[in-house]
Amino acid sequence: MPAALLPERFSELESYAEKWCRPGEDARWSERLASSMDEIQAFYDAFEPRAEEAIRYCDQYPLDDMPVDAKNLLYLLCALVQASFPVECWGQPRVPDTGAAHVSCIVEPEL
Repeated sequence: MPAALLPERFSELESYAEKWCRPGEDARWSERLASSMDEIQAFYDAFEPRAEEAIRYCDQYPLDDMPVDAKNLLYLLCALVQASFPVECWGQPRVPDTGAAHVSCIVEPEL
């Protein structure tokens, strides 16, 4: 059995971790675009109710000294932000009326 990616108290979200725990905004953006709305909705529905708790959990560590499982939880929170727009606003993975447009982060904070 592979090692857990998330803190034990978030173990019920482990099935989403491999897909959604991506360092870097570009990787999370790509994952969202490669996902169906059913996948995005399932992830959102499972994690959104625990988001505040996850933020409090991550807040107990400094960004430059987070345990790996807490950092993965932070990546999962970042992915939740990516998932929230399709779920709450657009009903599709892509931003409406943008065609093949893509946003690339030139510089982003190191997590």
